[in-house]
Amino acid sequence: MSTETDAGPPTGNDGGATGTRSRRDVVQAMSGLMLGMFVSILASTVVSNALPRIIADLRGSQSVYTWVVTTELLAMTATVPLWGKLADLYSRKLLIQLSLGLFVVGSLIAGFSPNVEVLIASRVVQGLGAGGMTALATIVMAAMIPPREMGRYAGIFGAVFGVGTVAGPLIGGVLVDTSWLGWRWCFFIGVPFTLASIILLQRTLRLPVVRKEVEVDYLGAALIVGGVSTLLVWSTLAGHQFEWASGWTALLVAIGVGLLVLAVWVESRVSDPIVPLTIFANRTVALTTLASALVGVAMFGGTVFLSQYFQIGMGKTPTQAGLMSLPMIFGLLVSSTVAGSLITKWGRWKVFLVAGGAIMVGGMLLLSTIDANTTVFTVSLHMAVLGVGVGMLMQNLVLVAQNDVPARDLGATTSTLTFFRSLGGTIGVSALGAVLATRVETLSAEKFGPVAGGTGGSEVPDLNLLPEPVRVVVREIYATATAELFLIGAPIALLALVAVLFLKEKPLKTMSGDERLAAEMAGGGH
Repeated sequence: MSTETDAGPPTGNDGGATGTRSRRDVVQAMSGLMLGMFVSILASTVVSNALPRIIADLRGSQSVYTWVVTTELLAMTATVPLWGKLADLYSRKLLIQLSLGLFVVGSLIAGFSPNVEVLIASRVVQGLGAGGMTALATIVMAAMIPPREMGRYAGIFGAVFGVGTVAGPLIGGVLVDTSWLGWRWCFFIGVPFTLASIILLQRTLRLPVVRKEVEVDYLGAALIVGGVSTLLVWSTLAGHQFEWASGWTALLVAIGVGLLVLAVWVESRVSDPIVPLTIFANRTVALTTLASALVGVAMFGGTVFLSQYFQIGMGKTPTQAGLMSLPMIFGLLVSSTVAGSLITKWGRWKVFLVAGGAIMVGGMLLLSTIDANTTVFTVSLHMAVLGVGVGMLMQNLVLVAQNDVPARDLGATTSTLTFFRSLGGTIGVSALGAVLATRVETLSAEKFGPVAGGTGGSEVPDLNLLPEPVRVVVREIYATATAELFLIGAPIALLALVAVLFLKEKPLKTMSGDERLAAEMAGGGH
């Protein structure tokens, strides 16, 4: 693939020198990035409250319910490392616009879907675009902004990520409950914003491109995607379509692990691997990667089921359930932006990561105490605590890793952290979802007998169709099962805190990624 510049000190891909960018240039470019990031994250969560209506309208089965969400997560998670590697080789501006274009195409197909098969295919296309946006946005930010200044922007970026994650159910609920819009607008709503992001980035994003005469390791990429996808399919279906301890589990795990072992072997032998294994020799990268995966498991694995708790455990409507997620958004937004600004001001980061990890554990423990009679105020307070912790921790893990690797490895390092965070979240949702279903089934059997217990875990009840005495018991069952998820998530969050404690604080660099790369090349780096 041709690029704009040859090897040597990079120049701007629009003809300008890289130099130090003005605050206005950075803010303009960041606006387009954040807009694109918001809609790509929104796509993963906006359908959560709309799924029952979508599946009913398209006459889908219960098994399709899960796949509408997981196919997008599969495509997004599995392709993040490839996008990150491509960013180290080719035009990042072109790649980010390509990913946004894929997202637009997938969204339009999803919105016009006549059946569940087309809808699932469209979610794969959406996932490809979202994977590119998730990986590339942070990479581009690192190229433009020095680590010493990035705290401010990383805080805002983390807030956008968190708001997109948590606000999706609210927006989806409102769209479904609005008769003249409906569930198809869950997909259409992101299209104009994505197109605006493409136009804004075309006008404001100026990044250097350096010619690298290397071959992309497509075999390694295929093995990574295949191995990860197989394991994610297993974690999604296990406990629903077949037992965790079954022949299907043995087969899928064996295939997934085998492909990943082969991928490691291939990656260790090619000259320019998709995921350079050498980056894991860096203690900071290894620990931040571990912490990111654990944060993904704890946060996504627990919070994704809060909407169901609000609707079934507390008897709220989809719109009310979405509104009840606002305290977490507020906590995450405030802590992410404030912590980022203070990191930029003081140049110190570890205290914020440690505090964020500790607060996140506290939030998980608080949410493990909820039940069907917990007041809205109490639940909101607990959610705000969790949001504060995650906001201080999540995006700053990426900043810490980017600060401690050579500029030539920024893309691979950033995409690796993003990949493991998404992987942790996907596995967390699948595994804890299976735990929730099992607990609901067990508790239903205890309350109603074996017949109810046999179906309670596979069918989500409609409280409006149940008599009052049964409705009260069902609410208690779902509330109890949801609280247990957070009790399981708390030690996982604690392990993330332990990983953060072992990080060694290093001064934040004052050169942007592009400036560091130019200096490395001038000094004979690769």
